[in-house]
Amino acid sequence: MNRPLLPLALLAAALPTAGTAQTTPADPAAIPDIVVLGRGLDLPPGTPAYGTTIIGRDRLTGDASGRVEDVLSDVAGLAQFRRSDSRSANPSAQGITLRSLGGNATSRTLVLLDGIPIADPFFGYIPFNALSPERLSAVRVTRGGGTGAFGAGAVAGTIEFVSAGRADLPLVSGEAAYGSYNSQQIAATVSPDIGAGYVSLFGRYERSDGFQTTPVDERVAATVPAAYRDWTTGFRAVAPIDAQTELQASGTILRDDRVLRFAGATSSSDAEDASIRLIHRGDWQVDALAYVQARDFANKVVSATTFQLTLDQRHTPSTGIGGKLELRPPVGPDHVLRIGIDARRADGTLYEDAYGAAGAITARRTAGGETSTTGAFAEDDWTIGRLVLTGGGRVDRWTIDDGFFRQTTATGTPTITSAYPDRDGTIGTGRVGALLHAASAIDLRAAAYTGFRVPTLNELYRPFVVFPITTQANADLKLERLKGVEGGVDLQPARWLSLSLTGFYNRLEDAVANVTIGTNLRQRQNVDAIVAKGIEASVDLRRGAVSLTGSYAFDDSHVRATGLQSQLDGLAPAQSPRHAAGATLAWAPANGPSLSGTLRYVGAQYEDDLQTAILPPATVFDAVAGVPVGHGVSIVARAENLFDATVVTRNSGGSIDLGTPRTLWIGVRFGRVR
Repeated sequence: MNRPLLPLALLAAALPTAGTAQTTPADPAAIPDIVVLGRGLDLPPGTPAYGTTIIGRDRLTGDASGRVEDVLSDVAGLAQFRRSDSRSANPSAQGITLRSLGGNATSRTLVLLDGIPIADPFFGYIPFNALSPERLSAVRVTRGGGTGAFGAGAVAGTIEFVSAGRADLPLVSGEAAYGSYNSQQIAATVSPDIGAGYVSLFGRYERSDGFQTTPVDERVAATVPAAYRDWTTGFRAVAPIDAQTELQASGTILRDDRVLRFAGATSSSDAEDASIRLIHRGDWQVDALAYVQARDFANKVVSATTFQLTLDQRHTPSTGIGGKLELRPPVGPDHVLRIGIDARRADGTLYEDAYGAAGAITARRTAGGETSTTGAFAEDDWTIGRLVLTGGGRVDRWTIDDGFFRQTTATGTPTITSAYPDRDGTIGTGRVGALLHAASAIDLRAAAYTGFRVPTLNELYRPFVVFPITTQANADLKLERLKGVEGGVDLQPARWLSLSLTGFYNRLEDAVANVTIGTNLRQRQNVDAIVAKGIEASVDLRRGAVSLTGSYAFDDSHVRATGLQSQLDGLAPAQSPRHAAGATLAWAPANGPSLSGTLRYVGAQYEDDLQTAILPPATVFDAVAGVPVGHGVSIVARAENLFDATVVTRNSGGSIDLGTPRTLWIGVRFGRVR
């Protein structure tokens, strides 16, 4: 894959030259009284009407695994396609969903970093290894369908990562840790002020000999641990242009290598992302951004009977480009009006070789295409005393173009040549909400929304094998469309205690599912709908050095299907637990040792659409302890799955994979906030 020079160009463009430094609040949901260098525009006052969960920097950098995807599990009901994290999952299975809307390796949740979508252009998965915790300030999770800017794709919710600002970043900081299975993690950040702005350079490397994901009774001579090695490096620069305007630029390079189950069953992914963003906070507020993604993925499939290479998905280059222009005109003190346009385009091609039992290539295949969305949006928040009304909509033009699948013999003789018709259309979506400050300690909220998602190139054109199941692609997939309503109450009976309760009903029409069509054979198909209803509850207690955060989700989710799919009607969607809960109890005095424990529970769920393979419930306990030793240096001990609970992550025709066993870490962390 070609290595773009855009990250270096953006760095040069973003070097600060003039302006006045500002401090940065720790909570991105707060509306500051001063201009904050390095942030986006303030959140409109109606944002809480849709319900949000905020995870702060201390929690992001304080998890036992050191990985943001595990921290996201604090939000009950949020799950990846499988229960594995990015050390032992296939990268293409790292899709995020909420509210048990069905297991799909593509992310049904819109994931943003500083307002920029980060999902893989071809597969739709989230490259979690590129999201180093030390470079982040907070993450905000909003369940339910989205609209507004970049609303396309937010059918299960929106996850917004916020980069660490100047006040979060020491001049020099870092961490090194050693853990079980000969595991190592090393990370460092250098964040000097340059003029009135700053630049932050970061790097992270980790590797491990890996743990055994295969149960003892299924291991053979070819079984190997899930070894991994990955690194990421990049920069973020913020440069004031004048007292109300600033330029932000970032670039990231990622390399990720993993081994899964058998010797030779390797996967690798590359990512090279760059973005530039202009923020103006005058009477006419402006948020303009552009980004580019250059990605690649490779995967080797090894037979579980012969233990020889059967499929080499050797190259999947893809490109994503996009941008947004949002304006906030001055329409009076009681209104916050947002209008704008945004666009995304993705293209990619799969190159793979199939091998026979004798080790010779039997077929060469290529497949790919292009998708795009271009939308215009408008949204207004109207404050009427204690009541805030919010509502907006968008109109999107979508396209699916140049789809193809070709197969040849090893010598190049064509055997299959398929070119799929181009498709396009226009779709409108919207949302409305109300937030009532009923009393000083009581907020009532209600919302209704619609959303949509265009199938990914992976779903449309790439088949895959997870022994012993083959899943076919489907170039005729329709768009997923969501309708939902919810209502909730937020309570703050004391300054140190917050409680939240939400009830919801979501209907995802034409949901893409892996549907069984034969023995060990599935195909991606649209089912009529997945209907999910349930409740979500959370608690946040912070009293002195003690804090307790917790959440619980009950999701009653069922498939609605007719015709040839009628056998699915009434069944639970694959990878959709009914119950999930998590809680973290922490003791962290301002100066001194700290200790935290995290308990997570996920209920039983089914691997497949026919409910023939169950994943049992699992409860995992993690712990972290830190002891400062002076001059910004701390010794940190971490324990993942301290009681060594068995977590089944895959049950495919009786072939089982297991999640992270007990893993112990010891390390050192250094750096002071300026």
